[in-house]
Amino acid sequence: MQAQAKRKSFGFVRLGKRSVVTLGAEVKRELRLVDGDIFELCVEDGRIILEPKKLIPADQQWFWTEEWQSGEREAQAEIEAGNVKHFDSMEEFLSDLGKEDED
Repeated sequence: MQAQAKRKSFGFVRLGKRSVVTLGAEVKRELRLVDGDIFELCVEDGRIILEPKKLIPADQQWFWTEEWQSGEREAQAEIEAGNVKHFDSMEEFLSDLGKEDED
């Protein structure tokens, strides 16, 4: 069962010269938009849908893959569970390596 989308009207807009539609300041505040933001434009069942999008630079796309994000969620869970160690020096870190395997 699909959830009903939340809808809020901001009144009417007019299609201007050169097919320009102006979004009011209230819409910008509501969606935290800034000048230059990118939108995906879709037509669905006779409706125009503008969806704000954030573009990811090509050299950062690896970070947003499902595989990488799964690892990020796993790491965050370990941090929140307190399964981390702090070392004051590289020597202290190196001497701790492998200690869990010895137990």
